[in-house]
Amino acid sequence: MILTNKIINQCIVTAGNPPGFTTKIEQILSDKGFENVKIVSDGKKVYETVRSLADFPEQMGLIIVHQDLQGCQVEELCKSFSCSGQSIDIPIIVIGNVGLEWKTQQDLSDDCLVYYLLETYQDTELLELANLFLTIKNERLLHLQQEERIINELAERKIIDSKVRYLSEHDELTGLLTRSCLEHKLRPILQRNRNIYKNGSLIYIDLDRFGLINELEGFEEGDRLIVEVIGLIRNSIRADYLFSRLGYDEYCVYIDNISQNDAQKIAERIRTAIIEFRFISGISCYNLTVAIGLAMVIAEKAVSHTEDLISRARQACHIAKEMGRNQVWEYNEKDTRIQQKNNDVQWLPLIRTALLEDRFFLEFQPVIDLKNGKVSHYEVLVRMLTRYDEVINPEEFIGVAERVGLMHSIDLWVVENAIEFLSNLPSELDQVSLAINLSSQAIQDEFLLPAIKQLLQESLVSPGRVTFEITETALIENFEKARKMIMNIKSLGCSFALDDFGTGFCSFNYLKSFPVDYLKIDGQFMQNIANDETDQILVKAMCEIAQKLGLKTIAEYIEALEVLNVAKTLGVDFGQGHLFGQPTPNILENNTHKISHVPIS
Repeated sequence: MILTNKIINQCIVTAGNPPGFTTKIEQILSDKGFENVKIVSDGKKVYETVRSLADFPEQMGLIIVHQDLQGCQVEELCKSFSCSGQSIDIPIIVIGNVGLEWKTQQDLSDDCLVYYLLETYQDTELLELANLFLTIKNERLLHLQQEERIINELAERKIIDSKVRYLSEHDELTGLLTRSCLEHKLRPILQRNRNIYKNGSLIYIDLDRFGLINELEGFEEGDRLIVEVIGLIRNSIRADYLFSRLGYDEYCVYIDNISQNDAQKIAERIRTAIIEFRFISGISCYNLTVAIGLAMVIAEKAVSHTEDLISRARQACHIAKEMGRNQVWEYNEKDTRIQQKNNDVQWLPLIRTALLEDRFFLEFQPVIDLKNGKVSHYEVLVRMLTRYDEVINPEEFIGVAERVGLMHSIDLWVVENAIEFLSNLPSELDQVSLAINLSSQAIQDEFLLPAIKQLLQESLVSPGRVTFEITETALIENFEKARKMIMNIKSLGCSFALDDFGTGFCSFNYLKSFPVDYLKIDGQFMQNIANDETDQILVKAMCEIAQKLGLKTIAEYIEALEVLNVAKTLGVDFGQGHLFGQPTPNILENNTHKISHVPIS
């Protein structure tokens, strides 16, 4: 028989009254190394001893008790400690002279760790039985501990899973719903509203110029500001509304079963609460404003997808920002601004694809010297091809490219390909020059000037063969930057033309500030000039001013002989239009560079 230290160190309670009973057992156990043996003389002491070890089940071994222990109902003791079924059972060896049938008589189940031993037992029999019971008890204890550990691990995993699920559905800083969670909750609501014809409203909130405060005061103060603003919005809405954080300073509130008028009132209440709020950071005090977009879910025109609803509210919010911020704007599909944004969304991937796949090409329209009929130069016009080789005119995509930030790339493409075109012309066409249009955003492009300089140097194209055109409106909006850009480009040896001249304000007053070489008279003055005396007076004034300033004039939209004749009479220097030639990808088709079919002189 091998008794481990763990088993030997466990407490064995020996209880009995007959003379020599406990002394004999203690001697038997101590001879085998059992030192933690407690001797008690009555049943009460048994309960007290076991109770003192209740929190340390691994220290409790077994109980050896005489059948006739004073003050103790042995059968109750067995049921209490060995057959409880609630925690680890304590083995009990009952010593007496009744016989094994005693266990059955006391209605003790087979899995109770109770064994009846006759008083005529042998020492080895007691030790083997004690060792067996202690081993079984320890195995049960180990199994119970493992079960508890597994249960605790599962409980901890459930807690962790719950935390992960919560964090995946809620913003960590504010506790608001994430966008994905908002969309998940909105889908069944929108489906239900389509079936039962209920209205709803989504309010999209964008804090104005929040980034500035974040930069000035730091991220911690920025987070505190966000938390305080969320508190303001919570106080302005009901707790059952779906409140979500979409971005760092963008939020959504969905309100179900609400009228358009009530939704407007709630949006205004949120706006008012924020503009009345003062954020104090150190010695600084900040006032906030918001742009709010409102998108209604109308029962008769229910929104099919949550993404569409959020997109509508965001579009309305962007228009609120464009209209001056600090206001509520409601989405209306008939709104021209909304239609323009939807149009931009459709054109954006087409323009990007054209840039990536080099699906732009150039066409060239001649500009004619009205004195001799010769081609002075060609205006470069950009066209775009779809994947199906459909030609798209610039009127359709230039405005979109400017609004979505792709115009810089198109400007650089046009400049690069126009100069490359000049460099590839045969030597007998060295006199050909081009006028290249620059967008209004070119003034802001700090990379354009170095690119032009590098292209001219690498291509060996004479700068005098290149004229750049920019609209009068663009110059007015960016006066100083435009003037500096013109000066820098002219310093390279290129010429400059002011396009659409006459469409701005006080044109003659600021004209002297821009060192341009050509004035391109806007086509609106030329289209009906043969019959409109006012247009004739204005064009004549432009030509006289240009002549005084040493500038040349170019008239667009010359498409009839009578227009040509009036233009010559008024002193226009150059003409451009379908009367002289339409844009063509190949100027080599007309290598005489003289318009012979139109009477010039």
